[in-house]
Amino acid sequence: MSPDVTPALRMAGRGLLAAGALAAGAALGAVAERSLLRASGAREGEVPEDFGSLRGEVRQIAAADGTLLHVEIDEPDDAEAADLTVIFSHGYALNLDSWHYQRQAMRGRARLVFYDQRSHGRSQRAEFDSHHVDQLGHDLSTVIDAVAPDGPLMLVGHSMGGMTVMALAAHRPELFHERVYGVALIATTAGGLSSGPLGLPPGVGQLFHRVAPPMAAAIARRPSLVERSRWNQSDLGLLLTRLYSFGSTATEQASRFVASMVSTTPIDVVAEFLPALQEHDKRAVLSVFEGVELLVLVGDTDRLTPKEQSAEIVRQLPGAEYVVVPDSGHMVTLEKHEEVDAHLIDLLERVRRDLAHETADGVA
Repeated sequence: MSPDVTPALRMAGRGLLAAGALAAGAALGAVAERSLLRASGAREGEVPEDFGSLRGEVRQIAAADGTLLHVEIDEPDDAEAADLTVIFSHGYALNLDSWHYQRQAMRGRARLVFYDQRSHGRSQRAEFDSHHVDQLGHDLSTVIDAVAPDGPLMLVGHSMGGMTVMALAAHRPELFHERVYGVALIATTAGGLSSGPLGLPPGVGQLFHRVAPPMAAAIARRPSLVERSRWNQSDLGLLLTRLYSFGSTATEQASRFVASMVSTTPIDVVAEFLPALQEHDKRAVLSVFEGVELLVLVGDTDRLTPKEQSAEIVRQLPGAEYVVVPDSGHMVTLEKHEEVDAHLIDLLERVRRDLAHETADGVA
């Protein structure tokens, strides 16, 4: 480590990056779950789940700047089910495997597309300047053009993935008027992430919001400021990040699964995306979703994108289905996957009914 980096700066870097990660997404929270549950062993009666084992047809798709995006497609056996493509956009510091339960539940019901966001998972590392939400919207646009250039679409986004869908709506509103029939926004926000209290004492959350972005930018330039292994072992860090990941006690398997995804995300990528997530504001774009079957779902104890931010989306789009899942936090897709799966399948069925009615009207 460079001699000009003092121990105090290293400590500040660790603490402020932690605060930033908490403010931006569920990223480091699973690390806490992993460590806190390490000594306890598997729960009695816990059924083993082969997380990350689901694979599909793999494609490498080049974004506009040449960054290769890892994409997987699950084609249904039933040709009739292939008339609708459902595309899933994952959250901050995760990867496409985070959709494990949803992928299980929806296989065969439609053509499913999963991809890793740039610099996440198996996708190629991108340039620092491209780590912003608008670019993620352009990436989703590229994926659509490559794997589903025509036909009806349903889009599903969790956390940063929901922001990605909103960025796409700003970039290509005509898609939502012509081809997108359904949207699910899960544990996300249309803006205002930088003003939330984060479940912290009054004033503390605001302090984090002020100091985290500039410190994150410094860490992005010099990732050695933060020694990740030491952050993982910090009892305080483990406790704080656990609070920001799950609303109830998650299974050991789910915790380890998320921790494994988080641990593969470079610390400087975590830092580079933070300012962009806090700057995200697509509230003016929400009107694009009018006329689209819309599901807005959030855990009732989500501290990162609290239910008030989902409620704000619904206030602007009163026709949306609004679901608050009890006893669950930001990682609701894992904690309460049965409820999430059921609501996504119901959304899919509503989309199919709309398509059937549109076809019948066209024939008539």
